[in-house]
Amino acid sequence: MEAKSIVIGVEGMTCNSCVQTIEQHIGKMNGIHNINVSLEDKNAAIIYDSKLQTPATLQEAIYDMGFDATLPDSNPQPVLPDTIFLTIPTQSALTSKQISSTLLKNKGIIDVKMSSDQKTAVVTFISSIINGKQIIQMVPGVDLNISAPEVTPGTCEDSSWSQASSIVLRLKVEGMTCHSCTSTIEGKIGKLQGIQRIKVSLDNQEAVVVYHPHLIAAEEIKHQIEVAGFTASVKKQPRPLKLSTVDLERLKNTQTKGSETALKENSNVNDTKTIVFRIDGMHCSSCVLNIQSTVSALPSVTSIVVSLEKKTAIINYKPNLISIDVLRKAIEAVSPERFKVSLPDEYENVALFPMLASPLKSAHTALKDASQPLTQFVVINIEGMTCNSCVQSIEGVISQKAGVKSIRVSLSNRNGTIEYDPLQTCPEDLRSSIEDMGFDASLSAKAELPVAIAQPSPEVQLESQKNEPASKVSPTHLARQETKTISKCYVQVTGMTCASCVANIERNLRREDGIHSILVALMAGKAEVRYNPAVIHPSAIAELIRELGFGATVMENCGEGDGILELVVRGMTCASCVHKIESTLMKTNGVLYCSVALATNKAHIKYDPEIIGPRDVIQVIKDLGFTTSLVKKDRSASHLDHKQEIRQWKRSFVVSLVFCIPVMGLMIYMMVMDSQLSDAHTHHNMSSEEMEALHSSMVLEYQLLPGLSVMNFLSFLLCVPVQMFGGWHFYIQAYKALKHKTANMDVLIVLATSIAFVYSFVILLVAMAEKAKVNPVTFFDTPPMLFVFISLGRWLEHVAKGKTSEALARLISLQATEATIVTLGPDNVLLSEEQVDVELVQRGDIVKVIPGGKFPVDGRVIEGHSMVDESLITGEAMPVTKKPGNTVIAGSINQNGSLLISATHVGADTTLSQIVKLVEEAQTSKAPIQQFADKLSGYFVPSIVAVSVVTLFAWIIIGFVDFEIVEKYFLGYNKSISAAEVIIRFAFQASITVLCIACPCSLGLATPTAVMVGTGVGAQNGILIKGGEPLEMAHKVKVVVFDKTGTITHGTPEVMQVKFLVESNELPHNKMLAIVGTAESNSEHPLGVAITKYCKKELDSETLGTCTDFQVVPGCGISCKVTNIEALLYRKNKMVEENNIKNVTLVKIEENTDESVQPALIIDAERPTTMNSQKYSVLIGNREWMNRNGLLVKNEVDKAMMEHERRGRTAVLAAIDGMLCGLIAIADTVKPEAELAVCTLKSMGLEVVLMTGDNSKTARSIASQVGITKVFAEVLPSHKVAKVKQLQDEGKRVAMVGDGINDSPALAMANVGIAIGTGTDVAIEAADVVLIRDDLMDVVASIDLSRKTVKRIRINFVFALIYNLIGVPIAAGVFLPIGLVLQPWMGSAAMAASSVSVVLSSLLLKMYQKPSSEKLEFRARGQMRHKSPSEISVHIGIDETGRGSPKLSLMDRIINYSRASINSLFSDKRSVNSIVLNEPDKHSLLVGDFGEDDDTAL
Repeated sequence: MEAKSIVIGVEGMTCNSCVQTIEQHIGKMNGIHNINVSLEDKNAAIIYDSKLQTPATLQEAIYDMGFDATLPDSNPQPVLPDTIFLTIPTQSALTSKQISSTLLKNKGIIDVKMSSDQKTAVVTFISSIINGKQIIQMVPGVDLNISAPEVTPGTCEDSSWSQASSIVLRLKVEGMTCHSCTSTIEGKIGKLQGIQRIKVSLDNQEAVVVYHPHLIAAEEIKHQIEVAGFTASVKKQPRPLKLSTVDLERLKNTQTKGSETALKENSNVNDTKTIVFRIDGMHCSSCVLNIQSTVSALPSVTSIVVSLEKKTAIINYKPNLISIDVLRKAIEAVSPERFKVSLPDEYENVALFPMLASPLKSAHTALKDASQPLTQFVVINIEGMTCNSCVQSIEGVISQKAGVKSIRVSLSNRNGTIEYDPLQTCPEDLRSSIEDMGFDASLSAKAELPVAIAQPSPEVQLESQKNEPASKVSPTHLARQETKTISKCYVQVTGMTCASCVANIERNLRREDGIHSILVALMAGKAEVRYNPAVIHPSAIAELIRELGFGATVMENCGEGDGILELVVRGMTCASCVHKIESTLMKTNGVLYCSVALATNKAHIKYDPEIIGPRDVIQVIKDLGFTTSLVKKDRSASHLDHKQEIRQWKRSFVVSLVFCIPVMGLMIYMMVMDSQLSDAHTHHNMSSEEMEALHSSMVLEYQLLPGLSVMNFLSFLLCVPVQMFGGWHFYIQAYKALKHKTANMDVLIVLATSIAFVYSFVILLVAMAEKAKVNPVTFFDTPPMLFVFISLGRWLEHVAKGKTSEALARLISLQATEATIVTLGPDNVLLSEEQVDVELVQRGDIVKVIPGGKFPVDGRVIEGHSMVDESLITGEAMPVTKKPGNTVIAGSINQNGSLLISATHVGADTTLSQIVKLVEEAQTSKAPIQQFADKLSGYFVPSIVAVSVVTLFAWIIIGFVDFEIVEKYFLGYNKSISAAEVIIRFAFQASITVLCIACPCSLGLATPTAVMVGTGVGAQNGILIKGGEPLEMAHKVKVVVFDKTGTITHGTPEVMQVKFLVESNELPHNKMLAIVGTAESNSEHPLGVAITKYCKKELDSETLGTCTDFQVVPGCGISCKVTNIEALLYRKNKMVEENNIKNVTLVKIEENTDESVQPALIIDAERPTTMNSQKYSVLIGNREWMNRNGLLVKNEVDKAMMEHERRGRTAVLAAIDGMLCGLIAIADTVKPEAELAVCTLKSMGLEVVLMTGDNSKTARSIASQVGITKVFAEVLPSHKVAKVKQLQDEGKRVAMVGDGINDSPALAMANVGIAIGTGTDVAIEAADVVLIRDDLMDVVASIDLSRKTVKRIRINFVFALIYNLIGVPIAAGVFLPIGLVLQPWMGSAAMAASSVSVVLSSLLLKMYQKPSSEKLEFRARGQMRHKSPSEISVHIGIDETGRGSPKLSLMDRIINYSRASINSLFSDKRSVNSIVLNEPDKHSLLVGDFGEDDDTAL
């Protein structure tokens, strides 16, 4: 039977009733399967049986109804039918004939054939009219097993399923937190009837289910997952596929020879055509036979004659079923695939017939009577393969699939060529199977047409492609050409918080058309995307990322750009060597620029990292016969250390000091002598002449030359070097400041010193010229003193600044310097390994990391299992399990297993490099607080200069108006000098005195002295403060942010509680502890160490039993055998016995006073009678581990575990000899002083925040214990910086308290970084304040000390300013009329006094006492209480707003309070079954919501 379709034009229809009339009348005719009449298009589309009807009879039938009928196309189109198999049960009520006739009555069913055993019916039908489900319903009472065409062939692994169809369903599952969730879902859903296979991925948060739609519905699967406690939503609706899964063997059996010949006869009815092909490459008659047998097997070929002599093939074929092109390919594909097929010249212009149906459809019909299966090739692009083991695993799994004939996967081309049978599988199914293995697969743009192949040989086929002409390009070649057009762009992505964000972006973008691969770097916030520019643009890629809820912007001209390589090349002798290297490198593909210097033996090379890597470049040079190595980079952060400045200020200080000491000595001596003289002048009424004589008789006043005394000469000699060398930097800084129109301390210092020096020098020259008898008063003592104090301050400041850069040097030193690169053979066999410099590792390299080694680069594990210490990055103390597919971070430490990793981020892209960059940026962007003195001197300097100038002019004017005043008060007045000169000298003296007394010496000292004393006192109290800046800043802090692990908590897990699950008469508690402690003694995991430590403490023993057959399964638990614990228990019991005797006597004594005490509670062990060694089999681990080992975890135990987990603890189960006997709760414990510290900080008016990378449950639990109400959980190192920045942007000054490397960027970013001394070196270096003791009360002390110091600095400023405010007017001569006059030496004395008073005031800080814990505890007694979870707001990741906690109504508070009181009453009654480790303190019992965080027995 052959179904065909024809479209007949119908004229004369007016309404729908005409349409119905035609459809009813024609539809009743014999051999009509379907008719569809369209009033708009004025035509009728009819599907009919070509044996019973022809287009002409149909046209006539319509014409007879009174309508005009025309045949636009007289050639009817064949309709390709579909086939399904119905399995008829033996007990069926209907006979096979009845079933056949029932089915044939229906429209759309062309044919029904029965198998010889009458158990199978082969139904041929037209899928556009009827479908499989409708066919089932037509035959009542028969249990049918069908394979309907509209359902997907699943990934059938079991051949018994292959006759029934299955559908692939993808579900998004939310709420999974660990692998036990995935195994729960897989276990529950896998048991349901109709589920063939289920794979749940925790990383992708999705489930892939292969199921049978006639046994279970998608909705039911979704519902069952929801019943298990997760939220599920269908990701992609099950997609209907065009093909049904057919059991090939069955098809061959059911088609008897008779039916085969019938089909042959039917097909002969079709018109056939003849074509002649020219075939090159045939050698013998076996080639002829091969071609004839293969091509004649095609259903559309009626005959074929091949001639070896003429090199031709004459083929008679049906053009409506196959085209010339497909025939040509069919011949070319015949083994050994060396034939070249072409059309002879006379056929060249024959139009190639179009394929009437899709290749899959024609393939489908082709199989109906083919003795040989038809095959097709498809090329699938595969991303994510890293090595040959990936290739082998894909080839291994896919070749097992039904319908796959052969598969060849190429690692270099990133694709796989699969030869498959389209009746059993399809490209989409193959693609999804590869995706299910964890790779990204996409169908290549061109899939090949079907080819009938006798013996496919993919190896030969791939070779033959090389010899093919350009016209016949294979898909592999197409894929290769496509990769040439791939572009790369970078997208800046914001809002990523963790690795699941990265996975989310990568997974979703890989599905998009035109995107070949994507690599997202979390720390750098950057995505590298390879895409096909013909299909998609970077802006569209950024938009796709934005749709996922992240911020995304395309980064212009950012790429890694060119790689730059600096090499040392040895062995070059002359310019020709240089030329040889340069020319060879420039010819190398991927090298962009090369320059070799013979003199320095260095080569500078720029290359494209996409094409060539540094190792390849080095190899090229080595092949030329030269030895080469990398230029060793300075791995220290020298650009940030302040060595040069430190050296310069130290030199400046030493120079000034050396010259200042004698100057000060001279000045003090002169001051003493002058005061004696003035006394003599007043008391003894000496005449001026006598005074002059006495004056000049003093040693220092002895004149070397007329007008030049010893004193002045020495002062001048000492002052010059200071002015030149000591003040050099001040002059430069002052010049720069003036250039920018600002006046700072430097300007004032330079002004005062220069004017003093110049004035003194000029006045000396004048005196010498005049040959003055009386030595003039000079100010040579001013510059050295000033410079000493100020250069000391600057030197100390830079020393402190220099410390910060050591943090970077430490961070950089964490980076591994070398990497072991391995080459893998088939089955991941190690072929070779070599040690290379870490800078030579290229992306995609396979790196081996041994136990105890550092990971040199970021990468993905491809082989091996291990635990990795990532505390470096995440700050969490627990090691992380790593297995194939997991990512690893550079700088983290591999603990117990050897791993092979594939490098994903190298060089500057690694996470560690990003942290280094963050610390650098935080340090460089941290603007130093402009000192208060600087600010003040900004106004102070100009005003003093102005006062000085005013004084000068005022006295000149006054002098000329009233000379007597000047004459009276000018000491060195000599009649021989003219009046004008006297006036000018007096005016100068007054203005210099103003500058001198106002000299900012005391202002300059106010801060540094207080800071020096403050930091010294801090150091004595265990608080190291790096310089004045943090000291000054700490008092302004408004928010204190605490890291959790190692800061608020100890950072090492401890056993919080042991719950015994068996009675002590079955298994004594001591015995259980001894067995469990022994079992865990071999474990290196922190939890194991905690358990062993606890058991040793409880049993009061340093040694435990013997542990053998120890096995650890990372992420699950341990199993082992334990022996030799009897001696240990015997020792323990002996001690208990002794105690029991004491306790019994105790009880007797107290019998009268307290009858409630029973000896039974105290006597808890008996002595074993025999000492025989027994072997115990022990399992310790999580729920999954127990389930794996066939142990049932009861509901109440599970609830107890969940309660512990809710409180942020890790609950571990212990089983001995197959019996679950203990539940051990382990947690990182809170430091005892943490609660008091938090409470005190709050009472000081500070906001306290907890910030951690840990999960929100643990964070909330810890916060409630210490009384913190604001928590940021699951925060990455880079986001800790962002969080601190966010708080700063709100206008708050932030102090960050942390201990780990992961805290270092945030410590550097915060206004004040406080590091705990037990923390890592890097954190200590990055912080501004280091607490030597691991005591959080020192955080309180450091802020308190800062407040006291700043208060002292302010007092100092007041002292300094008082001198200036009172001294300046006196010096300016404002009080001259009342006789108050200030000589320049008095100005110097006042200046010295102000400096001394400031220093003394600072020294008073030495009396500082740290606030004692007892006092603070007493003060905080009423305020400390545990917070209830409702009072804590937890913010996850970097989100702006947290989930706010509900406000408690008054009623709620009363209920909470009363509940706490009741709890406090019950909490004294201990459970015999448990060991209570930490008692709640008294006031937390009274006040806290103790129901939430009660550590008593479960």
